[in-house]
Amino acid sequence: MAIQDIYPTALRLLGRPVLVVGGGPVAERRAKGLLDAGAKVTVVAPFATETLRGLATSGLLTWEQREYRTSDLDGVWFAQTATGTAAVDTQVAADAEAQRIWCVNASDHEASAAWTPAVAVVDDVKIAINAGGDPRRAMALRNAVATALETGDLPLRRHRKAGTDGFVGSVALVGGGPGDSGLITVRGRRLLGQADVVVADRLGPRELLKELAPDVRVIEVGKTPGHHPVPQLEINRILVEEALKGNRVVRLKGGDPYVLGRGGEEAEFCRQNGVEVEVVSGVTSAISVPAAAGIPVTHRGLAKGFSVVTGHEELSEVPARPDHTVVLLMGVAQLRDSAAELAGSGLPLDTPVGIVENGYLPDQRVTIGTLGTIADQAEAVGVANPAVIVIGDVVRVSPFAPQHFKTADYSTITPNRPRVRSN
Repeated sequence: MAIQDIYPTALRLLGRPVLVVGGGPVAERRAKGLLDAGAKVTVVAPFATETLRGLATSGLLTWEQREYRTSDLDGVWFAQTATGTAAVDTQVAADAEAQRIWCVNASDHEASAAWTPAVAVVDDVKIAINAGGDPRRAMALRNAVATALETGDLPLRRHRKAGTDGFVGSVALVGGGPGDSGLITVRGRRLLGQADVVVADRLGPRELLKELAPDVRVIEVGKTPGHHPVPQLEINRILVEEALKGNRVVRLKGGDPYVLGRGGEEAEFCRQNGVEVEVVSGVTSAISVPAAAGIPVTHRGLAKGFSVVTGHEELSEVPARPDHTVVLLMGVAQLRDSAAELAGSGLPLDTPVGIVENGYLPDQRVTIGTLGTIADQAEAVGVANPAVIVIGDVVRVSPFAPQHFKTADYSTITPNRPRVRSN
């Protein structure tokens, strides 16, 4: 049978009687698939697998413990042979042909009236692939397509709205990581590919917005330090309003929604207004951006814990020790005050400090100094947000750290690709 002879279609077997002849592992797989489709399954076989026997005992299918009879096809809509005996399978297929019943002949795919495709389900999409009668080829293609859908490389977005009037959409708060499009989670990428509306931050993975379908609306609500053109209450309202219109809404954020990202407020507001909300964690910049400069927030022998703070007024509450890492977010403007606060709490002035600007992006820059010098260094080279500041002995691990780190020496490196250090 040539591949051109195939007419792809899908059978709706809910409540319809079907026949499986055979009781081995292949018959088991086919019977379970038919049950998943809602069919009324009868299995005819002298012997059956433990799973098939269990399904029969629970009443989910009927098992006739005997050899096949032609009359077993009476009233059947669809048949599947899987006896492992070519003569029996051929007989079943011939009887089905005589009664104009579609039958899959597992023993001879060339002579089979129907083929069972390799199937996968992603979200509410069912993928079925035939590959010229080559089941392993079909499975390989199915897996590749399913993976592409799951990762967002293929569009999974609905174009026909589900439900009728009054259908409520959903909101997904997606952490996009520090800005590099490769650092968003698979789940986040998939939801972005399904979105009707994207409410976007300034520091999220902006490159991914270019891949959206032309009719996907992007609502910009990005903030900068001291400048919030779209207030948080208005962002909350937008999320709920768009979902109540029946849209799938993705709130695309930088970092993680629940790490200084106001995600908790947004999720609470959605639930209060009857909107389903999902939170997809992202790679927080507090950890990932230092890692881009080779700085771990913990390191054996150097630091066992770390604190993340956003303002110098909170620094009095963190341990003032070089072996406890302090990560400052949105701290460039108050860096001098923060350094003074930590020094006043007893942190030595020769404690290493690293500043990573535009982490993971082509213009990433790393500036390394000490608590006593870093404010002057940052001012001299024009350090600007977005930047993450790391304070503690872990900065010594960075490949960008100067050779004699306990001096006031420092390094400024730009860009990070390729990583060439200059002192």
